[in-house]
Amino acid sequence: MTEMNKQWLLKSRPVGEPTLDNWEYVETPVPTPGEGEMLLKTIYMSLDPYMRGRMNESKSYAASAEIGQPMSGTGVSVVVSSNNPKFKEGDYVVSHTLWQSHSVSNGQGVMKVDPSNAPISTGVGILGMPGLTAYVGLLDIGQPKEGETVVVSAASGAVGSIVGQIAKIKGCRVIGVAGSEDKCRYVVDELGMDECLNYKDDDFEAQLEKACPNGVDVYFENVGGRVFDAVFPLMNDFARIPLCGRIANYNMTGDPDGPNKLPAFMGTMLVKRIMLRGFISFDHYDRFPDVVRDLGNWIRTGEVKYKEDIVQGIENAPEAFLGLLKGKNFGKLLVQVSEDPTRD
Repeated sequence: MTEMNKQWLLKSRPVGEPTLDNWEYVETPVPTPGEGEMLLKTIYMSLDPYMRGRMNESKSYAASAEIGQPMSGTGVSVVVSSNNPKFKEGDYVVSHTLWQSHSVSNGQGVMKVDPSNAPISTGVGILGMPGLTAYVGLLDIGQPKEGETVVVSAASGAVGSIVGQIAKIKGCRVIGVAGSEDKCRYVVDELGMDECLNYKDDDFEAQLEKACPNGVDVYFENVGGRVFDAVFPLMNDFARIPLCGRIANYNMTGDPDGPNKLPAFMGTMLVKRIMLRGFISFDHYDRFPDVVRDLGNWIRTGEVKYKEDIVQGIENAPEAFLGLLKGKNFGKLLVQVSEDPTRD
């Protein structure tokens, strides 16, 4: 039986919350690489919150997915055949693969993955974009100092879990925020953060204030919404806010109801001299060697742990992605598209 290229195409742009009807599953012939190109077979496909923005037509920091074309995304692949002298058959790589089982690449932006260093799935996880995001966001922008209080939203997720552990290594008091009791137990018992609060609790705001008696010096912002509203009044003078994501707002179709809070927000930012900086991981690729070195060492010494949530089969990608937007994943969310020869 001839192997086919399994693809998820963007069928329509969502209005508000996406649904399964926004995608179309197709199977097409496996592409043939041309001169200087190589054929990649996807093993692990990464699912990340930023992909929700790529479904919109509005201008952003990266191009939107086109209607009738595969969804944007990265993955870990094996080189099936190569006409590129820099890569050979059997190499494992991380690249822009889209939501499909096979892709053709000219090698631009492709990075090799060493299976002897760490499981290849970490190439789109702790040693990939999430690790880079956590490392740069916390250390370069948050600049935590020993004894300070750091609050991390989505603390059990791919980025937040790394942020909290690095903050502990730097000698900070770390308060995690997650969406279930199981996730909170994991954040404290396995990842070693000092406390973890469930933002779905009715008294979440009171719990957070009690957990931060000396205020908040660094808030790693992943979600926005209720969590940001609870953390912001607790920010200390000269606090820092690395702005990584706002998943609670990704499905908004207009301005929220209620009074305009922007003047009060700007006033607080000024009076407390708070630094808020948005950042995108691809602006900091020069830091990848430091990420691989430091996180690799911390993983080997047991100072940093990671968790992967692996969904089997590309057929289940859209449903898994919808779950990601609702916080149903536990750890870095991956779709295993094909067999991983490096795993026992």
